[in-house]
Amino acid sequence: MNMKIGIVGLPNVGKSTLFNAITKAGAECANYPFCTIEPNVGVVAVPDERLKKLAEMENPEKVTHATIEFVDIAGLVKGASRGEGLGNKFLSHIREVDAIAHVVRCFEDPNVVHVDGDIDPIRDIETINIELIFSDLELLERRIERVQKQSKSGEKQYLAELSLLERVKKGLEENKPVRSMEFSEDEEQILKNMFLLTSKPVIYVANVSEDDLLAGGENQYVKKLQEYAKNEEAEVVTISAKIEAELAELSEEEKQELLAEYGLSEAGLDKLIKAGYKLLGLITFLTAGPKEVRAWTIKQGTKAPQAAGKIHSDFERGFIRAEVVHYDDLIACGSQLAVREKGLLRSEGKEYVMKDGDVVVFRFNV
Repeated sequence: MNMKIGIVGLPNVGKSTLFNAITKAGAECANYPFCTIEPNVGVVAVPDERLKKLAEMENPEKVTHATIEFVDIAGLVKGASRGEGLGNKFLSHIREVDAIAHVVRCFEDPNVVHVDGDIDPIRDIETINIELIFSDLELLERRIERVQKQSKSGEKQYLAELSLLERVKKGLEENKPVRSMEFSEDEEQILKNMFLLTSKPVIYVANVSEDDLLAGGENQYVKKLQEYAKNEEAEVVTISAKIEAELAELSEEEKQELLAEYGLSEAGLDKLIKAGYKLLGLITFLTAGPKEVRAWTIKQGTKAPQAAGKIHSDFERGFIRAEVVHYDDLIACGSQLAVREKGLLRSEGKEYVMKDGDVVVFRFNV
């Protein structure tokens, strides 16, 4: 599974700078070149140092990273849900993303005009939230109209759905995003199929100046944003879109040099991807051999046969066992042969729950 993140934000918050940096970063990735699916979609490789180490060990024909898709939502302004700017057109593009990265301006710059005249991250968040809520309400009202007609039959499923939809509508009218409401598993399934925007989990991206980032990344605006996010149990990733744009132009070696110069341990894009994995409960397992070294993304809690199915449906259908060694053990031993000799290769069955960093060979028979 590839993770899809929709990037939203007001004009002049640094959203486009960040997206352009992301797409250029993708273009620099030799193993998974950037490709444009639509003008506003970029695919980049998920950074994973483990692949490099495994490639040194296996000398494979190719190395394949897991990928992440970023969808840039342009033109979100007040009234976007009613077609102001280009918002209405682009809102439809994020109905199927897994999570939203909400870019919030947390820097002062007299040369960059703010659409509302001054810097206020909370007001900016609420402006976007209202547009997403309006968009969800419009979708919900159409669905309620249809289900009301179906419920006249007296069938329980339609009556239950109508009750659910009316409850969600009431919550939205009170400015509560769907993700803050509580539902049963059956209710969640109904809502999942509606792709409501405010049901998406959110990462707030605090865009700060270069100076602020180098000074630790905290200023009065970031602190306000962190306080707000805490109430939502959301994560805040602090970046400087300007620095990201610089990094995106460099080779991997030059990028590491510049990060060291800035005193940064990793690029903002890497932090954003990690936050996305954490938010969505995703982990990575690895396959390694002479033909290919590859990273695969799965949900935490996935069992071995379903993980095998990510590679090919036949692997799941004819699953016999998984031969597993943890990446750390493999690197410590130095080769797959040494792993076998030391008895560290485990044979796992259908109930085995995959762990992040498992290096695995699936045995199957169809």
